[in-house]
Amino acid sequence: MTQLFPEIHSFKSEMLEVTDGHSIYLEQTGNPKGIPVLYLHGGPGAGIGKDYRRFFDPDKYWIIGFDQRGCGKSIPFGELEDNNSDALVEDVLRIHKYLNIDKWVLFGGSWGSTLALLVAIRQPESVIGLILRGIFLAREQDYRWFLEASGGAAQLFPEYYQDFLQPIEGSIDDISVVDAYYRIFKSDNELQKMAAVKAWCLWEARISRLHCQFDEAELVSDVHRAISLAILECHYIKHLCFIPENYILQNIHKIQHLPVSIIHGRYDCVCKIEAAYSLSQNWQNSQLSIVPESGHSASEKRITQALCSASQAMAKFWLEQP
Repeated sequence: MTQLFPEIHSFKSEMLEVTDGHSIYLEQTGNPKGIPVLYLHGGPGAGIGKDYRRFFDPDKYWIIGFDQRGCGKSIPFGELEDNNSDALVEDVLRIHKYLNIDKWVLFGGSWGSTLALLVAIRQPESVIGLILRGIFLAREQDYRWFLEASGGAAQLFPEYYQDFLQPIEGSIDDISVVDAYYRIFKSDNELQKMAAVKAWCLWEARISRLHCQFDEAELVSDVHRAISLAILECHYIKHLCFIPENYILQNIHKIQHLPVSIIHGRYDCVCKIEAAYSLSQNWQNSQLSIVPESGHSASEKRITQALCSASQAMAKFWLEQP
């Protein structure tokens, strides 16, 4: 099976109160007696949507998804207070305990790959294996690649990068692009804030796919998602994702024994392919698939095929365990 599985609906959805006044939206799909798999969405701030369920065979998998703090259906929406990587990891561990799960598969793309790695490093004994797409290691070079004028994305898309800079024109002489955007997002000027939200999301969307065959006016039509995606991404990047430089690679020895499928588009312009290669080189029990004719988005045909194949392979691996 290399295409998306048929669309299915969740059999249970609820709000789970966590800590610091946050409540997260949690849903379950598929077979509650199947292999538990936790889907970790990107962004931060993207939310789970609905098509994520279709990467998994619903007869084999117990599919668990949640909206991370401040986005999707989680509340309070857009909240930055007590919204950091440690809190998100604790939320995942709370879900693990709440659902009385022994071991599960961690499945994440982009920022979701970062969070999956942080969770596995924190609690490796609860992990069957990982399926990761569009690797983001939250290093200074990864932020620079995505957002700075000297980064790879800006060099490949200079005209789109100029559009990205427009909302902060004249304010980046003495501060960084991220700080300039963060200042707007924290302000009370709603018109300026929404223009910045649109520009941030348009920049990311434009560089996410190898073949941009869509109406750009529709890229940020989901205002709810756009707000949380832009503001939370900026919040996390401003604070270096709340983890020390090169933390993941320096702690990879803790999860060397776990199997991982690493999937990365050859022409991913959001997350540099070097990150996926470096991760695989430092992880003995890894399998790296560099997907040809593909960028960053999980919705690109070859990326979708690779993810579905990986979920099938992981199920086969686990079900064949003695």
